[in-house]
Amino acid sequence: MNIQIFGRSKCFETKKAERYFKERGIRFQSINLNEKEMSRGEFTRVKQAVGGLENMIDQACRDRDLLALIQYIAQEDREEKVFENQKVLKTPIVRNASQATVDITRRYGKPGNRAYTWE
Repeated sequence: MNIQIFGRSKCFETKKAERYFKERGIRFQSINLNEKEMSRGEFTRVKQAVGGLENMIDQACRDRDLLALIQYIAQEDREEKVFENQKVLKTPIVRNASQATVDITRRYGKPGNRAYTWE
């Protein structure tokens, strides 16, 4: 497995995802989105894996002006604006090759649940 966790250093959910993999002895690569953003290819693969751009956007983002701009610009310009401003993405983004999720607890349940495993 080649697991990547895209997140932010102060994000509680990112820390939970990292702890989950550490506790199980699963190797992963942690990428801080504040320091290094996703490449175009990574962004596209994650978007396809999670079911579209709308599933990647954090509606509780702190930058309300940017979030409003993204929601009201033309559909064809929306993806480029989100790619340029990746601070509006939900974190953590957990990626394993072509699989990806932006909400690990929604997909796998709570820690301790048997369904909470990476396939």
